[in-house]
Amino acid sequence: MANSKYEYVKIDYEVNDEVMFPNLIVVRIHFCNFTRFSQVHEFEQPNDENALNLMNACATAVLKEYPDIVFSYGFGDEYSFVFSKDTNFYQRRASKILSLIVSFFTSNFVMNWKYWFPQKELKSLPLFQSRIICCASVEVLQAYLAWRQRECHTENQHNTCLWNLVKSGKTELEAQEILKGTLKQDKNELLFQQFKINYKLINKMFRQGSCVLKTEIEAIVKYINDTPVKRLRKNVTVEHSENIASRNFWNKHSCLVKEISNFIVDINNIKPEFVKSFTFENKLMLSTWIVVRIDGCHFHRFSEIHEFEKPNDEQALNLMNSCAVAVLKEFNDIVFSYGVSDEYSFVLKKDSQLYQRCASYIVSAIVSLFSAVYVMQWVHFFPSKELKYTPCFDGRAVCYPSSKILQDYLAWRQVDCHINNQYNTCFWELVKSGRTKREAQKFLKGTQTNEKYDLLAQQFHIDYNRLPIMFRRGSSVFREQDKDTSNEEVEGETQNRVVIKHCNIIDCSFWEANPSILNKVPL
Repeated sequence: MANSKYEYVKIDYEVNDEVMFPNLIVVRIHFCNFTRFSQVHEFEQPNDENALNLMNACATAVLKEYPDIVFSYGFGDEYSFVFSKDTNFYQRRASKILSLIVSFFTSNFVMNWKYWFPQKELKSLPLFQSRIICCASVEVLQAYLAWRQRECHTENQHNTCLWNLVKSGKTELEAQEILKGTLKQDKNELLFQQFKINYKLINKMFRQGSCVLKTEIEAIVKYINDTPVKRLRKNVTVEHSENIASRNFWNKHSCLVKEISNFIVDINNIKPEFVKSFTFENKLMLSTWIVVRIDGCHFHRFSEIHEFEKPNDEQALNLMNSCAVAVLKEFNDIVFSYGVSDEYSFVLKKDSQLYQRCASYIVSAIVSLFSAVYVMQWVHFFPSKELKYTPCFDGRAVCYPSSKILQDYLAWRQVDCHINNQYNTCFWELVKSGRTKREAQKFLKGTQTNEKYDLLAQQFHIDYNRLPIMFRRGSSVFREQDKDTSNEEVEGETQNRVVIKHCNIIDCSFWEANPSILNKVPL
């Protein structure tokens, strides 16, 4: 990260959200507006087996990607991921953890869609939210898992009755009225007597949900004189158990006992209110500008594998801009965004009540949507390049109390854009001229701005100020009502359309020319 006079906005305003030891970390994600999504894609009701298998495939990918996650449980439109008790995954920072998991899950959902629904187009983007549950003890974790599996059973039994009544000719309202106040046994009798359905014989995955966990298997690692040498290796499997919170299920899996702990007693009474009290929640301060900054995770490796042009890949940057446009179109509370390289910052208006200003929901929703669009739009920007693996982004939310400080934050990011881009331009020109990366780094160490200008001009005949403006200034995405949009990229409708511009946001004249961004108050 480059240094500048604006960097105080990071030091003074970004807060620590570490989940302290000995809390066990659980990340629960859920699908936003799943009812509408399932209607648009004509999912089978009450359960679509392929949709559930797609969710299971995403959860399996998460456990394979992140060794610190040792167990997960999912049903319907949600999944919970349990980390090992000693995890120090990303320094246990809540926002980092929940955003990475939801981003990776969403990317896999989009990438794997065609496998599970080869005949169905993905008509709308999936959007997931996530939050952290801090389990103060293994007993709290046990109660949490028991609660979620009970919810699975309750919801599935109700939905099975509801949809069979609807299929028999009742309206949804009439079916809901019939089921109002009915108990578990009443629903079982209704299914059997009216529809000849034995609820206990319904697919286990529908009734019990799915567990994704790591088991130890013997694997051949090498041969010595034609004799196989075997070692224990962890393997990710999917299971369906009647009671995942029971001692019998949990303690028979050595990985769970080793990485988390064993269950001492079985649970009879579950109090959801008790479990909910361990939710790690951060409500963002009222009357402040909320900035959500997302960053690509391990994008150096991602760019190398996908052979991005260095120091800047125009199509890759355009893809990022397209994702930002989609985010602004989805969330009206976002008034401005600024992006460079593999990061984007989204500014929410001061009086925003998006998700009741719940940090985890705001961050995860933005990261999830951004990830989904990135995967969906890849083929449009790289038609001849296969997306070889899923991209992943992390995010955080920071509150800024005044427009001046917000402007300094954005100035910090644009100064960073210039400094990093100038350095990278010099670095890659040196590498292309024959130097090694280490030699290029050593050559540039301690050089000042003017020296880099001279290096580019004298050695490589490059006028830095004539490089594409997007590389030097980054991209600003916001809503603009002015109909005169000559020579600008425009996304959306003419009225209140979202535009992509590459302008100097450090200069106050930009904000004076666009007062509506900051509630019509010039900075």
